[in-house]
Amino acid sequence: MQEAGVTTKTTKAGDDPVIETDIPARLDRLPWGRFHTLVVAALGITWILDGLEVTLAGTVAGALKASPVLQFSNLDVGLAGSAYLAGAVLGALFFGWLTDRLGRKKLFFITLTVYLVATAATAFSWNLWSFMLFRFVTGAGIGGEYAAINSTIQELVPARVRGWTDLVINGSFWIGAALGAVGAIVLLDPAHLAPDYGWRAAFLIGALLALVIFLMRLWLPESPRWLMTHGRIAEAEAIVAGIEARMRAEGHVIPDVPLPKVRLRARASTPFSDVFHTLLHRHRGRSAVGFVLMAAQAFFYNAIFFTYALVLTDFYGIAANQVGWYILPFALGNVLGPIVLGRFFDTWGRRPMIALTYTMSGLLLAATGWMFAQGMLTAQTQTIAWMVIFFFASSAASAAYLTVSETFPLELRALAIAIFYAIGTGIGGIVGPWLFGTLIETGSRWSLFGGYVFGAVLMVIAAGVMLRWGVAAERRSLEDISRPLSHID
Repeated sequence: MQEAGVTTKTTKAGDDPVIETDIPARLDRLPWGRFHTLVVAALGITWILDGLEVTLAGTVAGALKASPVLQFSNLDVGLAGSAYLAGAVLGALFFGWLTDRLGRKKLFFITLTVYLVATAATAFSWNLWSFMLFRFVTGAGIGGEYAAINSTIQELVPARVRGWTDLVINGSFWIGAALGAVGAIVLLDPAHLAPDYGWRAAFLIGALLALVIFLMRLWLPESPRWLMTHGRIAEAEAIVAGIEARMRAEGHVIPDVPLPKVRLRARASTPFSDVFHTLLHRHRGRSAVGFVLMAAQAFFYNAIFFTYALVLTDFYGIAANQVGWYILPFALGNVLGPIVLGRFFDTWGRRPMIALTYTMSGLLLAATGWMFAQGMLTAQTQTIAWMVIFFFASSAASAAYLTVSETFPLELRALAIAIFYAIGTGIGGIVGPWLFGTLIETGSRWSLFGGYVFGAVLMVIAAGVMLRWGVAAERRSLEDISRPLSHID
């Protein structure tokens, strides 16, 4: 097959087709165009959806406690947050496995359907257990999206801007957080809705947004890299040729020159034995780095954000229906971090920037945690402090996903993302909200400070691990960072 001087050859090696193709190089050489902008929009909106979900769960905490039907305690709020994260962990593992077997695009719609139904059902919860069940299933849908979308981002975006793009897309979570905060301000106001109906209406927002996402994703192509490893080379060629034609029609110049090729043996699926051998032996150093980064940021983020509203209401006396106003500047810091710092991940490099953002996050949290314990902060200055901390932490957390998605072979990329997300979130994300909910329940500022210090130490340790053993993946093709398992010399 030949397209504008670019060739793909398929031969046979026993019963398996052997493919020699320059599809990865063709994707990496593309200039940034409308196609990439649409990819960012269609995939980034999922993080907006997740941000909306997490923020609603945080901002309605006071309303759940005041609800005459639910009557949650602080511990119940923490348990509900942990249920959501537990669902995200198991959903990521199951749907991540399916993503590598069935393809990226098909899973987009399966996981979105799971999310839509479950978040709508949450609005009709009648007790703690029903609420936790629906939040668990909602998390499963969102967790499945992490694996499919992060792998797709890596496989469609040119290598030279992969870091910045990935960070910005993941950072769009906080646009959803801002929308959730504004929605909560309106919906939790008794002047608009009765106290037991406002929080229910809040969860329906996510279901409505999911319907919009369905339409936005219809035009997204399957990953050509995934198609080529599964022997569907004609489909992969057609997609890449279509993108190139669209680029040229927009006025972009794509040089017609020979490009490096990869030689692969197509396979229908990757056995679990190969997955575990790769993670535990072939790339065990990278596995250790991915585990530490994911666990540290998951504890840091989820412990603080899932109890954000409780700190404001219990220690600063902020009314539950006013919490949303304090989330808006916090969300702004999280959005600006990847936008401002993201470019440096592609220029200065992954290792120094990840180490820097993790270290700054930890040190700033420890410092402001001490000020909180001393009673030196107000609700406003506490919010400013969190805004500055998460300017760095947002990039750090997104970089953890970037690291685990680009440093492992193509055939297990989605499952690798899912595994590290599951382990990191299981340790850091599920335990964090429960632990901090318990600390807040004591009413002691110094007890909560101890939790902040623990999270800060985890981030600084992760920075050292990345600086020492991390991979310099900036501006390199995915196939150069980690050869596909089906690669043939």
